[in-house]
Amino acid sequence: MFNQSFLPVAYYRGQFIPFEDANLSIATHALHYGTGAFGGLRGIPDPDNGNRALLFRLDRHCKRLSQSAKFLHFDLPADQIQDAIETFVRKNRPAQSFYIRPFVYTSDLGIAPRLHKVEKDFFIYGLEMGDYLSGEGVSCRISSWYRQEDRSLPLRGKIAGAYITSSLAKTEAVEAGFDEAILMNAQGKVCEATGMNVFLVRDGKLITPGFEQDILEGITRDSVLTLARDLGIETIERPVDKTELFVADEAFLCGTAAKIAPIARIENYTLPSERPITDRLRTLLGAIVANREPAYRPWVYPIDYDA
Repeated sequence: MFNQSFLPVAYYRGQFIPFEDANLSIATHALHYGTGAFGGLRGIPDPDNGNRALLFRLDRHCKRLSQSAKFLHFDLPADQIQDAIETFVRKNRPAQSFYIRPFVYTSDLGIAPRLHKVEKDFFIYGLEMGDYLSGEGVSCRISSWYRQEDRSLPLRGKIAGAYITSSLAKTEAVEAGFDEAILMNAQGKVCEATGMNVFLVRDGKLITPGFEQDILEGITRDSVLTLARDLGIETIERPVDKTELFVADEAFLCGTAAKIAPIARIENYTLPSERPITDRLRTLLGAIVANREPAYRPWVYPIDYDA
């Protein structure tokens, strides 16, 4: 599991201040109503340049957070988010693999559930982060909790309040002896894990639930689909039944924190230990993040610490 060594500088109320000084009031609106939205992106120190960090798909992450902010009636341009993140990285100069959490929220003090006539703001903090899930293979249970529907929550945004379901499912899984949970949607189809998208392999084809299955439009998911197609692997986006997971040739979870994490067991069904497609994708994604693949350099955003 990842450690929680927080980066020393945070962005809060339009200023860069020590992380320990970035504190919210107990009356903050978002704290009571879940009226916030967050992003999450990974970075590493450049292996070839000690004065630089590499961020993976920074532009896509900023665009998605800007879109999420719209659900909160907050006009927050993507370029404003990106400028703040770049300065944040330069001020922290991380020396280890790290994770950045930008967060938009209703920052007023008050107890009326609304999005109109309420102040909004955003902050950024980060922490050093290694592997979120084991690369050797994780165990998953099918959660008793169901993913929300887009007609009740804007699932194309990473809305903070929606993650109560993920929290319930994760704790249920861990307390039952598993590493992670897989949630079904309201139609009883495979949806996603508690903070990751789900893929499986059957007969050499890569399969994943489509957007109509109430999944998050994951950026790592999009990357995996692109890489698979580039490698000549047939990809299919469609509804997935629970039992398909039990008979899959391979299965894995993917997300910013998890990267690509192979699934070794689902409930009491053990999946094959040979995972050729998963391994190819994991290896290629790792090389891209380290800026070792020239064809995918547009996905890697370098930030020079002394710029």
